[in-house]
Amino acid sequence: MESKPQITIDEFAKIEVRVGRVFAAERVPETDKLLKCSVDFGEEGGPRTIVSGVAAYVPEPAALVGRELCYVTNLAPRVIKGIESNGMLFAVGEGDTFAFLTPDRAVPPGTAAH
Repeated sequence: MESKPQITIDEFAKIEVRVGRVFAAERVPETDKLLKCSVDFGEEGGPRTIVSGVAAYVPEPAALVGRELCYVTNLAPRVIKGIESNGMLFAVGEGDTFAFLTPDRAVPPGTAAH
């Protein structure tokens, strides 16, 4: 397994990972890999839109609705296929080892990882 360069604890501390509750999920038209989700982080502005390349692992996007998943929430917004994405799904593996990272019990939307 190839390792990435080491970072300092100060660099790591810049990454904000929070639990979000999926409010809505759908495939992005004309793509094979992308899902568009509305995710509640308990913020005043309402749910965020987050685009993720995980459609191959989610046969029915509606199955994500109500799930609590982990997201990187302090990335700069990025436009993907004309949709502004405001975060990144935090998952592990690929193929048979793909898995979402989820809390082991219910927590409020916006709960931070540490």
